[in-house]
Amino acid sequence: MRIFLAVWFAACALNAQQQPPPDKKADTKQQQAKPLEEEPPEEDESLIPETCVLNPLEASRNITAGNFYFKKGNYRAAANRYKRASCWDPSSAEAFLKLGESEERMKDRAGARDAYQKYLALAPDAKNASEIKKRIAKLPNK
Repeated sequence: MRIFLAVWFAACALNAQQQPPPDKKADTKQQQAKPLEEEPPEEDESLIPETCVLNPLEASRNITAGNFYFKKGNYRAAANRYKRASCWDPSSAEAFLKLGESEERMKDRAGARDAYQKYLALAPDAKNASEIKKRIAKLPNK
C-alpha cells in the first residue's frame, strides 16, 4: 500500500510538471470580459504641470508672498512667486514689473527684459514707463 501511494504521488507530481502553461490568449479574453475596475498607476503629483485659470485673488496672494521674499533678499523665491502670479492673472502688470526687478537682481537679464516688455505692453501709460524703458535699454539683448 505504501508503495502504491508513493508511486501515485510521484505520478501526480510528474503530471503537474508536464502540463503546458496556461494559455495567455484565454487570460486576456477573461480580462477583457471583466470591467476595468483597477486604478491607474500613481503619479508623482509634483511632476504634473500646474494649470492656471484666471484667479486674481490667487495672483494677489502670490504677489504678497513674492514681496515678502524680495524684502528678505531671496530673489529666486520672489521670482517664482511673481511667475505664478502672472500665470494666475496674465493681465497683472504689477506681477511682471516685480518679476523683472527680481530677475534683474538675479542677473537674469533676458528674463528681466521679457518681464519689463510685458509690463510695458500691459501698462503703457504707467508713471514709471520712461524709467522701465531706460532699464530695458541698459539690459543687453542676450
